[in-house]
Amino acid sequence: MKLFDVYPLYNVCPVRAKDVYVYDEAGTEYLDLYGGHAVISVGHSHPHYINRLKDQLHKIAFYSNAVENPLQQKLADEIGEQSCLHEYQLFLCSSGAEANENALKLASFHTGKKRVVAFKNAFHGRTSAAVAATDNLNINAPLNQQQQVTFIPFNNEEMLKNELKKGDVCAVIFEPIQGVGGLDQPEDDFVIKMEQLCHQYETALIADEVQSGFSRSGTFFAFQKNNIKPHIITMAKGMGNGFPIGGILVHPDVRPKYGMLGTTFGGNHMACTASLAVLEILKKNKLQKHAREMEAYFRSKAEKIKGAKIKGRGLMLGLEFDFEVGPLRKRLIYEKQIFTGGSSNKNVLRILPPLTVQKVHFDQLFDAVKDIL
Repeated sequence: MKLFDVYPLYNVCPVRAKDVYVYDEAGTEYLDLYGGHAVISVGHSHPHYINRLKDQLHKIAFYSNAVENPLQQKLADEIGEQSCLHEYQLFLCSSGAEANENALKLASFHTGKKRVVAFKNAFHGRTSAAVAATDNLNINAPLNQQQQVTFIPFNNEEMLKNELKKGDVCAVIFEPIQGVGGLDQPEDDFVIKMEQLCHQYETALIADEVQSGFSRSGTFFAFQKNNIKPHIITMAKGMGNGFPIGGILVHPDVRPKYGMLGTTFGGNHMACTASLAVLEILKKNKLQKHAREMEAYFRSKAEKIKGAKIKGRGLMLGLEFDFEVGPLRKRLIYEKQIFTGGSSNKNVLRILPPLTVQKVHFDQLFDAVKDIL
């Protein structure tokens, strides 16, 4: 049987990994500055993470949400503690797309409306409503286009107000730092005004923190740079350090009902344990603070690269050049053994390393970039 050929692949086959490095079959060491799309948050094969999963596997790995699972409440309490969002409610699922799908569905339940406002270059996932709110027609099938989504640019307050005034918008969904879109961020004043307008026109505000959450931005959630309270916050990727888990945080104004949302695998014992291990490592090693420190060091090094514009925040960073970076990424992999990422903005080199990355690793990156350029 052939694999369904939807992924263009680099000719590299990792077989093991440790902290910020992956190793291929021949033992070649690669510096991982991409973390598998920002998934690896506390480093590959962290011993505490491995031990927590091993211990849980010997107890119980899975049962359905029809029975009590105290690990879910423990995870909710720890997320509340580290994010300072104690009043929110947690619903667990298995991926970022599923988190955004549930968030949009919940917003529609809450408001009784069905149109969505999203932003240019947004990426929210590949499921039905999530992909409709993604600004990429190439992955939006005719079936998905029944969803009513309006795309507007960041920072256009008048355009946002005009859409909300129509009275049919259930949700405004935004990425505080766009991931696939190329690390663009809305202006602070616009974010604050967006929240005000959503309240004024009875529209749910959804912060998509699937890629930027769990301390990657230098705050627990990237939206916390601004003093806002979204109705729903979505999260996934770095939440489990590679174990599939996603979730939404729901403002207390949004009331739950039995059967409103559901999931088979979401919030299972292993997933909760993986995320608890991540949170324990984040706290013990002060990785949120470390992300801010490493951003400052990255910027100091990047300023010396002629013609490169620095984008992003924390350890969700990028370099924008005046040329397409595809060939540069290939040379970094095959000649310098460094993993980096691309985006829908073909000129942006994305850097999404494990939060355990150190200055020496950025030194290696910038030496390699200078040598190639």
